[in-house]
Amino acid sequence: VQLQASGGGLVQTGGSLRLSCAASGGSLSTYIMGWFRQAPGKERVFVAAVRWSGGITYYADSVKGRFTISRDNAKNTVYLQMNSLKPDDTAVYYCAADRRLGRLPSEYDYWGQGTLVTVSS
Repeated sequence: VQLQASGGGLVQTGGSLRLSCAASGGSLSTYIMGWFRQAPGKERVFVAAVRWSGGITYYADSVKGRFTISRDNAKNTVYLQMNSLKPDDTAVYYCAADRRLGRLPSEYDYWGQGTLVTVSS
């Protein structure tokens, strides 16, 4: 599975961004697609995940109610809609895939390159 993340940028506090993760290289129906983020000097942490089949979603408490993860089967793409952004959301965001649900980076076998999100105050 190959993953290509995009959509990062600079946004003001309270603004919105939508990240995309295009997937290729195999059938995704049995995969969990996740988003993680890594702020400067900090560890990579779980943000959200979605079961490709069925669309069940999972969120970190820090983004619940502000971020929405979704997938487009026809485009083999997963999205992360980020609203009400805060400076604390500033990080490099990574998409990931694995066949089992997890909230630790070590539980995901496939990773895209990161995309930088910067939220100015």
